Amino acid sequence: PEHVHCVVEVSFTISVSKVLQFLKGGSAKLFFEFAPRMRLRYPRGHLWSRGKFASSVGFVQLDKVTEYVRNQSEHHETTFLG
Repeated sequence: PEHVHCVVEVSFTISVSKVLQFLKGGSAKLFFEFAPRMRLRYPRGHLWSRGKFASSVGFVQLDKVTEYVRNQSEHHETTFLG
């Protein structure tokens, strides 16, 4: 996939930039640990692009957003391939 959707609950004391830094940095570290040969494709270790998007949702919307994220494979099959 060329992008990822996540639903994350965080404290108000941490900035969105810091959360994204943890998500992108931590996942890249794990990715290269589990697939070290991918360093050949990404020799500088830049797995993620510089871009980002973050949005907040309330409890009323949380169920709908969570379901949307869970069903991404179905959504992209019908949107982009069907």
